[in-house]
Amino acid sequence: MVNRVILIGNLGKDPEVRRLENGAVVAKFPIATNESYKDKNGTWQTQTEWHDIVVWRTLAERAEATLKKGMGIYVEGKLTHRTWQDQDGNNRRTTEVVASYFRIISGGAGKRDGSDSGHFFPSADDEMPASTASTSSPMPEEAPNEADDDLPF
Repeated sequence: MVNRVILIGNLGKDPEVRRLENGAVVAKFPIATNESYKDKNGTWQTQTEWHDIVVWRTLAERAEATLKKGMGIYVEGKLTHRTWQDQDGNNRRTTEVVASYFRIISGGAGKRDGSDSGHFFPSADDEMPASTASTSSPMPEEAPNEADDDLPF
């Protein structure tokens, strides 16, 4: 079974960061994704979806230091659902993406140096999730004169 979410969107506001009593750091921020389509009259429409993102520990500290409203980001994580009670005692349900990785892909309004390098992801200095990080070299070398008929499929 797989629970994996990949989103590319723009930050709706700066991350809200909290430090818990046990020392853990958590940051929350919304990102917007857009989808364009033609309606029945042939007019282009854009539908915006908002996604609540949660990051923990060092990733939350990195979000606090680098993310600003308007930036374009790439996010990987898992979809989660929480049930809670509001002040009136009503049961509420929240859907969030708990991110394990994010990458800034455009500066937006929060770019500090005013430049946009045009580089996307990944770069050599990015943190990769443990599940996808490789300890070998990024580009495996081909064995010379290896026959294709040895493939198991």
